[in-house]
Amino acid sequence: MNEHTRYARNRREFLTDCFCGVGSLGFASLLAQEQAQTAHYNPLAPKAPHCTPKAKAMIFLFQAGGPSHLETFDPKSLLNKLHGEKRPAEFGEVQYQSVNAASRILGTKRTFAKYGKSGLDISDLLPHHHKIADDICVLRGMHGDMVVHSAAQYQMMSGRVIPGFPAIGSWLAYGLGTVSDSLPAYVVMPDPHGAPEAGQPMYTNGFLPAAYQPALFRAGKRPVLYLELPAGVTLDRRRKTMSFLRQLNEAGMAGEDAELAARISAYDTAFKMQTDAPEIFDLSKEPQETLDLYGVGKADTDDYGRRCLLARRLVERGVRFVCVVAGGGGGETEWDAHSDIEKNHARMSRLTDQPTAALVMDLKRRGLLDSTIVLWGGEFGRSPESERGTGRDHHNTGFSMWVAGGGFKAGMAYGATDDIGLKAVTDTMHFRDLHATLLHQLGLQQDQLSYLHQGRKERLTEVHGRIVKEILA
Repeated sequence: MNEHTRYARNRREFLTDCFCGVGSLGFASLLAQEQAQTAHYNPLAPKAPHCTPKAKAMIFLFQAGGPSHLETFDPKSLLNKLHGEKRPAEFGEVQYQSVNAASRILGTKRTFAKYGKSGLDISDLLPHHHKIADDICVLRGMHGDMVVHSAAQYQMMSGRVIPGFPAIGSWLAYGLGTVSDSLPAYVVMPDPHGAPEAGQPMYTNGFLPAAYQPALFRAGKRPVLYLELPAGVTLDRRRKTMSFLRQLNEAGMAGEDAELAARISAYDTAFKMQTDAPEIFDLSKEPQETLDLYGVGKADTDDYGRRCLLARRLVERGVRFVCVVAGGGGGETEWDAHSDIEKNHARMSRLTDQPTAALVMDLKRRGLLDSTIVLWGGEFGRSPESERGTGRDHHNTGFSMWVAGGGFKAGMAYGATDDIGLKAVTDTMHFRDLHATLLHQLGLQQDQLSYLHQGRKERLTEVHGRIVKEILA
């Protein structure tokens, strides 16, 4: 069968479909056996990939709000030549929120240069990215379907423009499981300023069983609370308590209760985090040189640096997918530069540029970059035209993201937008193409990674994504 088999879509449902109404004693025996095994089934156990994987884990550095491709990775000299003029008609029309007939082309104050042996174009907005020019593959022809934050964020994470569908992290946990029995398979580390516009639904497991939901860490220096045993409680006593609670929970399970099984599994993982994993969250164990590399201890970079460093520590201990969010709460606390592109992007760069480059360099020197995909980007880019004079509007028809490690080619730019960055025109990549390619590198085929929901086999890529082989090493 091409369809993945999981405990919510398993032999019981298959046999029910085949033999319902037959009254077979053999079927009843099989059903009883299946029910007896359910409580001991681990839905997050490691699972064989569909094909040979290039990567084992993925870190998504989600830049909420939409960083401008025109100020980062996609130089357009024509922008400054046309500054203050109306967009030439030959570039066509796009849908915006606020750009209108009164808006004019907005030049950029950023300067671009070629970096690394590859000569990759990167602006002066991201000086630490200059150090990783030979490690990243910039995707300049990205495009999506939606121009509003929430819908674009849903599509970026789940392949759909509405909530209720599983995020890519949940799909990976569902398809591959995890090699760690003391840490979650899928972790989200939100920005301390709050949630992006799509909120927590953009990260959820959707219709997948609850076992594949993300672990949402807290912002700040204590991402997980209550890792320490309560005063007066010994480890042996806590272990006996957890064993007793498991027995009570399993005794109360009537057949296959996916939600209760997931809750039992979550309690088990929490206990193992309390006993086996507290040191993972203690960054003081890292050498000072590593802390300095990420900018831990510096006012601007301490928060994002801590979360990027923790992401590295998580994947090297078996966590399958980590999303590190930069930006939240809306407006100027995201890459959402409606009023002043320079002020907004300079601030976000100060917070994220150093930790981002540090993560790539740290993974590389530890021999982890080859087996870990790092993806950087937001839900869209910014418009070539001005909004409110010095800002840029949402822009989904052409923008940039980058990917590193995990069998992707390095030190290259793939795809292109037109001469003012309005539309992706060459080697374009829709979000579904990106998703299909990421899954492929992790050993998963988009058609086989499916789940029967309301009579339809659903998948991350919705229709069908193109595996972009031109960017694979």
